[in-house]
Amino acid sequence: MCLILFAWKSHPDYPLVVAANRDEFYARDTEPMAWWPEHPQMLAGRDKADVIGSPGTWLGFTKTGRFAALTNVRAPSEKSPDARTRGELPVQYLAGNNKPQDYVQENAKRFHLYNGFNLLMADLSDPTNAEMHWVSNRLMMGASIRPRKVFPDQALEAGIYGLSNAMLDTPWPKVNHRVAAFAQAVAMDDGKLKNAERYLQLLADTREANTQELPNTGVSTDWEKALSAAFIQTPSYGTCASTVLRVRKDGHFEIIERRFDASGTVGHEMISGTLAKAEDSNLSA
Repeated sequence: MCLILFAWKSHPDYPLVVAANRDEFYARDTEPMAWWPEHPQMLAGRDKADVIGSPGTWLGFTKTGRFAALTNVRAPSEKSPDARTRGELPVQYLAGNNKPQDYVQENAKRFHLYNGFNLLMADLSDPTNAEMHWVSNRLMMGASIRPRKVFPDQALEAGIYGLSNAMLDTPWPKVNHRVAAFAQAVAMDDGKLKNAERYLQLLADTREANTQELPNTGVSTDWEKALSAAFIQTPSYGTCASTVLRVRKDGHFEIIERRFDASGTVGHEMISGTLAKAEDSNLSA
């Protein structure tokens, strides 16, 4: 993913609302959101590219209320071609049973094997003790990005957040103006799992930042400008999927994925259901 907007414990009916865009080369081989045969509890898209490690995903959710989403940290100068695919991280969390911070502590010594990443993890399996965490294997030191060696507890307080290809809530233009639009959409949501189009529309914003507002991440100014839009459109690279997830406090959830290529919309999926502790489920597609 390259833009993730999320509301954590900030709506009276939804403990979690997510609106996210995945940006990638259109030619990269992927499969749309679906239940994974090898992990029947897990609903996610699937990366089919030739990678080092286990092909994974960018965003996923489980029947038991586990959520994970990933963005890369944009720093071309420090990217290693021999690094493991970051997409395996969300799958590891979603397919496991660890609480988010336990997952971090168990895997922290392996995080140096990956290029820069941000990983969001939530666990809503116990409504009275739901938790959400953010972890990155990079940190900002002044204007520079450096590898992180220590991984403190990053449990998130209730709030509305934006994450792109830097640290959580780094004030890039698209993060700032889409967080504001997202907060308004969440405030207008009546909690009935309707009007998802409002979220999809705010993800479809194609405006680019002014040159003086652009971050300096090591790519050309033209690329910085193209990448500054919430919804990216270039001949070969752009927003390939927009995803909206809402989980209601009574356990009902809905996840929508709208897919794109250079020509426009190419697919749309909606899956809804009720969280289950084990095999009990009430799912419809």
